[in-house]
Amino acid sequence: MLQLNPPIPMNTPKGEGFAHVMLDYGPESDLYWVVLITETGEIWTYANRYVRASKNITLGRTNPTLPMTPTVVERTPMRPRAVETSDNA
Repeated sequence: MLQLNPPIPMNTPKGEGFAHVMLDYGPESDLYWVVLITETGEIWTYANRYVRASKNITLGRTNPTLPMTPTVVERTPMRPRAVETSDNA
């Protein structure tokens, strides 16, 4: 976990915000960014693929791409299984 000082301005699926913390779980995992959303004050954690650095003319980043929106995976509710009973008990 790394506290970012200064925070990094980012574009997220929820709008613009500032990343204050970066989480690194190792080489087999995405980086995760803890972002405070400017408009709503919400705090969200995003995988690296869902955020982009904000526009910065000085660094030549004049038109950054928008981050992709996470897809919601529909899950079917688990159904109880039939319990097998034995008459030998």
